[in-house]
Amino acid sequence: GRDLAAAEDALADAFAAALATWPATGTPQNPEAWLLTTARRRLTDAARRRATATAAEPDLEHLASIPPDAPGDIPDHRLALLLACADPAVEPAARAPLMLQAVLGLDAARIASAFLVPPATMSQRLVRAKRRLKESGARFTLPGPETLAHRLPETLAAIYAGYAAGAQNPEDGGALAGEAAWLARLTAALAPDAAEANGLAALLLHLEARRPAGRDATGAYVPLAEQDPARWNAALQDEAETLLRRAFALNDPGRYQWEAAIASAHAARRHGHPTDWTGIVGIYDALLAATGSPVIAINRAVALAETAGPRTALATLKGIEDARLNEYQPYWAALAALATRAGDDALARSARMRAAGLSGDPAVRAFLLQ
Repeated sequence: GRDLAAAEDALADAFAAALATWPATGTPQNPEAWLLTTARRRLTDAARRRATATAAEPDLEHLASIPPDAPGDIPDHRLALLLACADPAVEPAARAPLMLQAVLGLDAARIASAFLVPPATMSQRLVRAKRRLKESGARFTLPGPETLAHRLPETLAAIYAGYAAGAQNPEDGGALAGEAAWLARLTAALAPDAAEANGLAALLLHLEARRPAGRDATGAYVPLAEQDPARWNAALQDEAETLLRRAFALNDPGRYQWEAAIASAHAARRHGHPTDWTGIVGIYDALLAATGSPVIAINRAVALAETAGPRTALATLKGIEDARLNEYQPYWAALAALATRAGDDALARSARMRAAGLSGDPAVRAFLLQ
């Protein structure tokens, strides 16, 4: 059984059914068995899918036959599917996007937006990736420690992008972001000696902890600087701090650990401490040097406003040259915020309109247009 499309369709349907019924009926005693049964039913009850159903069922059987708590085994079957998508047969640029489609159910347009590429390009990349995975005869088997280490970077990248996509478009009530954070936590449990796996889990749990405070009682958007730390989830923040300490103790620094360190610096407000903006800018400097990422450059410019003033920050932001940012909502939102603080009202107005037009979140749109 090697048909990824059939397996992913059936699993996606099963997860959708779970989301619809479990809140009302409670989580079943054996969620994996429930999901397999539902997925198998979805595979076999549609005549039009009968051929692919037969091909994919053994893979679903295999994923579901793993005892939930077997030592050394993957504790969540979505993680097995994620790791299968990092098969060497799939071109590196398509691995994380394929994971987002197969495991988190994102469509090509949202994946394209997460990776700053045109939707048509991403669609072709995904089609090609699925074909190669099928032709290679790859199975959804659990990798050994060496294979796991090789596949971890793409797996972490997919979880990171999935969280970002969920956070930017929370029309699902935060389900996608929550799912990505859960997968990050599982990956860290699966690879406790991988510093970046711990770092990503720490980062996403810090972001999850703040998410409820990002809306007020009326559902209006609340930016980080105005959030009430009392509304942050203290238990999640404590778990994130433990993971971050574990990551740094492994002495193998990387992007996710540094981003988690920035989130940790913001969390200091919970204990009544001021935000260490100089430290945050310093971490962004290191991140930018290491990654060259335009997304990091935007965040660094926003932080720079707190240490060097809004005019310097605005000039820095305008100096980022990357054509992909034209369609990237957070760039325009940052431009609007910095232009407002620097007193450039005309630029602030046009940037706000552009940011609002690119936002998939009605609360953020309303905030930008107020």
